[in-house]
Amino acid sequence: MQDNIREKLAVLPAQPGCYIMKDKHGTVIYVGKSKVLKNRVRSYFTGANDAKTQRLVQEIVDFEYIVTSSEMEALILEMNLIKKYDPKYNVLLKDDKSYPYLKITGEKHPRLIVTRKVKKDKGKYFGPYPNVIAARETKRLLDRLYPLRKCNTMPDRVCLYYHMHQCLGPCEYKVTDEQNRDIVNEITRFLNGGHKEIKQDLKDKMQKASEELEFERAKELRDQIQHIESVMEQQKMTLNDQVNRDIFGYAYDKGWMCVQVFFIRQGKLIERDVSVFPFFDDAEETFLSFIGRFYLHQNHPKPKQVLVPVGADKDMLKELLELDVHIPMRGRKKELVELAMKNAQIALEEKFSLIERDEERTIKAVEELGEKLHIETPHRIEAFDNSNIQGTDPVSAMVVFIDGRPEKKEYRKYKIRDVEGPDDYETMREVIRRRYKRVVKDGLPLPDLIFVDGGKGQMSAAMEVLENELGLDIPLCGLAKDEKHRTSELLYGDPPQVVEMDRQSQEFYLIQRVQDEVHRFAISFHRQLRGKGVIQSELDQIPGVGEKRRRLLLRHFHSVQKIRESSVEDITKLGIPANVANTMLNHLREKEAEKELEQEEE
Repeated sequence: MQDNIREKLAVLPAQPGCYIMKDKHGTVIYVGKSKVLKNRVRSYFTGANDAKTQRLVQEIVDFEYIVTSSEMEALILEMNLIKKYDPKYNVLLKDDKSYPYLKITGEKHPRLIVTRKVKKDKGKYFGPYPNVIAARETKRLLDRLYPLRKCNTMPDRVCLYYHMHQCLGPCEYKVTDEQNRDIVNEITRFLNGGHKEIKQDLKDKMQKASEELEFERAKELRDQIQHIESVMEQQKMTLNDQVNRDIFGYAYDKGWMCVQVFFIRQGKLIERDVSVFPFFDDAEETFLSFIGRFYLHQNHPKPKQVLVPVGADKDMLKELLELDVHIPMRGRKKELVELAMKNAQIALEEKFSLIERDEERTIKAVEELGEKLHIETPHRIEAFDNSNIQGTDPVSAMVVFIDGRPEKKEYRKYKIRDVEGPDDYETMREVIRRRYKRVVKDGLPLPDLIFVDGGKGQMSAAMEVLENELGLDIPLCGLAKDEKHRTSELLYGDPPQVVEMDRQSQEFYLIQRVQDEVHRFAISFHRQLRGKGVIQSELDQIPGVGEKRRRLLLRHFHSVQKIRESSVEDITKLGIPANVANTMLNHLREKEAEKELEQEEE
């Protein structure tokens, strides 16, 4: 234990508050809260911890704490600090999760649509539906039952929906406000829990049609009844009232927690949400924090009531969420909470089985790769790929794999600054130089192994920079592809030799994943820049030089550098006016001077 940590532990207060753990770079890696800071923070550095918590503690070189006046203040502060710092060891919830609603638009001839945006308009909203498939299935059912307008813009004549009796055809026939209102009321009744009564009405109509020998109509009604049953009655878990509720259950073991949320809408269980994540604090407090962030930071719509299991601090949740929070002690509500708890336990056990199998396979692949190369196990792998658009304006990308898994927060993109034209070797030199000069300068972790996409030439270019310029001794491999652009060979050594590998082995799958990922990342960066028009020739910034002249200049001189070195006379020979040639050369030479100055400062 470091001296500064030991000294801080000795003076921790026995009060509620939040603690902020930092790594050697000063980056916040974990935020927690506690009723008693003194006890909680000390527990990380004394006593036995599981392997996952040990990894966290090994990275901690400093911590801060903030004392609060109550547990509630600590909970709110913790949520805000997590949102601010996004620490890598905290629970990760997706900020962009939004659930679809069914909406009846407020137009003169209304439509039934699925939407994720709730606006203050004249529309009627029903939901949310945590499962978009459930929302779309329900919409398809209602489309068959009720003939509202289907088209976004009114056509000139009736379409297929009219002939299928799923639209009244307001584009061609008169449809009154009263007709539309009646259909809207029926859909509203259906979605507010009245589908059983509507199904009975359809049964009565089917019976009457059958008695009157209208067999085709009777068959159509029978199909509608069966569709209601398949869509709306496949879910048997219900409550008698029509209250919208969210029901929470959780399970935890070995430093992992699973939280299950059942969504009850109009008395029926329509869907569930499952979150499995590592945690480092008291289980009950982590569960409490999860619910707070679930509603306050992740924008999940609040129901009328929330049900939680015994042991949860319902009073704090009520105050925090301004919601009706209950711990049911008997009856159907208690059974549903227990069912959520049971599902959480099952999901957690499944997670452990998958983690065990996946970790075994992945870690074994990393170890086997190290043995194949006769190096120590390469826990951290960094891989590079270069990409060009139409042979010009190169970019490069780097991905990081730690213990065989992508670490996307550490991916990097590079717009190549010093290379003119499609020179893959110089591009490799530049990006390797820029990456590892920064790594050395900032004291960042060095990789155990580097992959470069390409063969002996790319390897030689990269090694020249690493060894001769930066004095770094890092194992480096080349990833060669076959004619179908699939991973073909792994090259290693000096001179580079093909590493014999079984193509069905886990270590070969690992290098395939790395190569595919870095290529995907480089290409997506290219497309992103090309779509935004960011990658351009320096010529595009010069007045008087349009697309036609740019192509003419590059076709004749082959690179911007050659244009920069030419004279006004050389350029005017191509039919470009002298004033444009002057402006262009001045611009290019000023840019070159600025770039040289930047490099001197670096």
